Amino acid sequence: MKIKVAAKPLAEVRRIPKPPRQKPMRPALFWRWVMKTAGAGDLKDAQFSYAFEGMDRMPEEPCLVVMNHSSFIDLEIAARILYPHPFNIICTSDGFVGKEGLLRRIGCIPTDKFVTDLGLIAQMSYALHDLGDHMLLYPEASYTFDGCATPLPARMGVLLKKLKAPVVLIKTDGAFLRDPLYNCLQKRHVKVSATVSLLVSAEEIRTLQAAELTKRLEEAFTFDNFRTQQEKQIRVDEPFRADGLHRILYKCPECGKEGEMEGKGTQLACSACGASWILDETGMLRANAGEGDAHIPDWYAWERQFVRSELENGTYRLDTPVRILVFRDFKAIYDVGHGRLTHDNTGFTLADEAGTPIYRQDPGKSYSLYADYYWYEIGDIICIGDSEFQYYCLPEGNVPVAKARLATEELFRIVKKKRKEGE
Repeated sequence: MKIKVAAKPLAEVRRIPKPPRQKPMRPALFWRWVMKTAGAGDLKDAQFSYAFEGMDRMPEEPCLVVMNHSSFIDLEIAARILYPHPFNIICTSDGFVGKEGLLRRIGCIPTDKFVTDLGLIAQMSYALHDLGDHMLLYPEASYTFDGCATPLPARMGVLLKKLKAPVVLIKTDGAFLRDPLYNCLQKRHVKVSATVSLLVSAEEIRTLQAAELTKRLEEAFTFDNFRTQQEKQIRVDEPFRADGLHRILYKCPECGKEGEMEGKGTQLACSACGASWILDETGMLRANAGEGDAHIPDWYAWERQFVRSELENGTYRLDTPVRILVFRDFKAIYDVGHGRLTHDNTGFTLADEAGTPIYRQDPGKSYSLYADYYWYEIGDIICIGDSEFQYYCLPEGNVPVAKARLATEELFRIVKKKRKEGE
């Protein structure tokens, strides 16, 4: 999927009026059918199946439907399971570019990822209680990088209390293995399934404390797709299964170099020291020589801890030239030229080609980062911004955007801990 890009000076982009917030639309039965039908081929190819657990069918009562987020097939799965019930969907604002009318008709509600949007709660409540629709939400906000759950907002329980609706969980199995984000949009032959269950009843929404609801949601979003693959002996035999794996495993555990890893074919190798691994058909990295075998999420967790130590001792720093794209309205993404992005313990700073700061982002602003691979077939991105402007920064050179995401998450935790200790 591509996106319309238009070149325009930043000064002109800043003068573009921001689109007014609109009330959600109930999708007509025709559009619900279109959504279900559009994904039928993909689901057939994935031999998709689903089952209800502890319930016979979707409740007629409007529910908040939460779902783990692995790949684009997630929306196709939801459209199949929820049909013919009307439902609205929280989606990223940049998805509306060039297709606002269509997305509103199918029930989408735009929001900016990892940006506080208090008005969104009112829109979700309107969809549930005024329109009488189900409300589909991906609490993780972004696709998983390593096949494990990504951080959830800390106050999800408060949101559930405000919405006053039962919570239904759709949990997928195989969606990540079929199309992991790092693998360059190459689909594998893997069966995909889902289970549908009532996570929180209407009575529990009324009686449980927000913290208890948050804990229940966090427990539901605990998984490891690679571990499941190994336990179930799910074989992925495509010869391209390691393509792009360096996007998440960017640091070599043998020599410690970053940006020298390359995933290609079935192999992950470091050009600096020559260490290499084969990604076997069950998702384990098997060492070619003296290196040890590796579980991908463990490697990613090791990178996280290394980033954490860099933050704590003050040595973490990202400093890279970038191409800057800006989101302001639904007509286009605006290419405003080149600049420089830095990230350290003080947060993000984005400057133009002349070195003039365009935007600064405090380290306590967000619990995670909108980082993506091959974003709209343009390139890997780091997105920062606020409710007025979103800046999509495409690093020039071999820059691991996964490290920036890890650093953002760990820096937020450090700042949060310091604030709590100072109370």
